[in-house]
Amino acid sequence: MTALLEVDDLTVGFTRDGTRTAAVRGVSLRVEAGERVGIVGESGSGKSVTAQAVMRLLPATATVGGSIRFAGQDVLAYDADRLAAWRGADIAMVFQDPMSSLNPLLRVGTQLTEGLRRHRGLSKADARAEAVRLLKLVGIADPDRRLDDYPHAFSGGMRQRVCIAIAAACTPKLIIADEPTTALDVTVQAQVLDLLDELTERYATATILVSHDLGVVSSFCDRILVMYAGQVVEAGPTDDIVADPAHPYTRALLDSIPRLDGELPRRLPAIPGSPPFGDVPTGSCAFADRCAHAQPVCRSEAPRLATAGPRTQAACHFPLAGARTPEVVR
Repeated sequence: MTALLEVDDLTVGFTRDGTRTAAVRGVSLRVEAGERVGIVGESGSGKSVTAQAVMRLLPATATVGGSIRFAGQDVLAYDADRLAAWRGADIAMVFQDPMSSLNPLLRVGTQLTEGLRRHRGLSKADARAEAVRLLKLVGIADPDRRLDDYPHAFSGGMRQRVCIAIAAACTPKLIIADEPTTALDVTVQAQVLDLLDELTERYATATILVSHDLGVVSSFCDRILVMYAGQVVEAGPTDDIVADPAHPYTRALLDSIPRLDGELPRRLPAIPGSPPFGDVPTGSCAFADRCAHAQPVCRSEAPRLATAGPRTQAACHFPLAGARTPEVVR
């Protein structure tokens, strides 16, 4: 059966001043209708580039390889008109910075009704009425009046609510939320995730949640892909990944999350070193220099994504096993 989204062996490289940098290296993923998939990793791991590649939002300097299929159709073959009709109606994106996602020169109502009129064919009056309903749905008080405000009159959390309303306006089959809580405080983060949960549940929308926070992803998603240096290093159902991670990088990410059991340490564990930027040698494990379990083979041979558990895969020569994770704060 055809999945809603099928990405196979996706590669993305950027060329600048004659130098090509690989940002995504052989990523494959599937998203079924109504499914929630999380993509997690540190900054520079290729999460956002993968999401932007799916949406065809990469700049002209990007070179994309592999295949992206949506409902069986080749997204990389879409022309400009097909892309304009597809975005907003079938797929939508919530960007990570609510302070710059909205056009500061246009009223919120104009930005919210644009998609309603284009994709749903609503009249100006009907589109405004629907926009009022959507703002009320996402928790904006006095929505009829606030439609006429400019973005600067909204807080960061309220702007993100507006962005989610815009994304959900035409009930797309898939919403990609790229770090939707990054610039928000903890309380507002929880409210935004609850809102995203409510809307995707209400409209049976599939969701890809991109985040650096494995705790956030594990509380929302059915399945998780862990990315490092442009590759998927572990994948599987959320419960399996959180309870018994196979890749040392996933283990390290989980160790950096506060636990509910026992006393909190003075300092949370941190992953030593920094993630690689730019091209990574193909003949070694990209995580080897930061990994406490690395062996000589890790620096001479790149591991491939392979079965690590009953329902999980990991790209590691020496996958961990049996060290179940205490409950994390979600």
